[in-house]
Amino acid sequence: MHIAILTFDGFNELDSLIAFGILNRIKKPDWRVSIAGADQRIRSWNGLEIEAHVGLEEARYADAVIVGSGVRTREIVADPAIMTQLQLDPARQLLGAQCSGTLVLAKLGLLGGVPACTDLTTKPWVQEAGVEVLNQPFFARGNVATAGGCLASGYLAAWVIARLEGLDAAEKAMHYVAPVGEKEEYVARMLANVAQFLPETVVAI
Repeated sequence: MHIAILTFDGFNELDSLIAFGILNRIKKPDWRVSIAGADQRIRSWNGLEIEAHVGLEEARYADAVIVGSGVRTREIVADPAIMTQLQLDPARQLLGAQCSGTLVLAKLGLLGGVPACTDLTTKPWVQEAGVEVLNQPFFARGNVATAGGCLASGYLAAWVIARLEGLDAAEKAMHYVAPVGEKEEYVARMLANVAQFLPETVVAI
């Protein structure tokens, strides 16, 4: 099982790296989480440099893809050299987006008729792309999910885990990372935000 987190220059560390950490709570031989970048080295908006595990083109073969956000997203969606590499397909992949990552899915035509979540800065750009923006942290329909606000990245990660490994696995992963003394409250809030958008077969697990 391969989950790719699309991460571009100017990326928001909280979006890509929190999801990366939570998703890696699943310890199975066939479970792989990758940072996918247009370049080998990627620099965040605060100057943190990381190395991509895979190129963007590999995301088309991943079982799930999360699109992170950053300060250069409008440049990214205007760059055909990048966008043509993103051959994503919700018919065979789980697709999630965080904050301005929602704009990427919108420009790829993957949010047609599906309302979405994003951050307040990106909201008008997503609306200009013809997508209804919701005032909530998380929303999913079918195989497409979006989250708004940096710390909502945990909801996206939990949704991916729940869809691929079951709700119990998502609950355990979130319980591990939740603040001490607030774990039950934190996990309950996560379940309230995510479980309502899961298929009945997943919620029943």
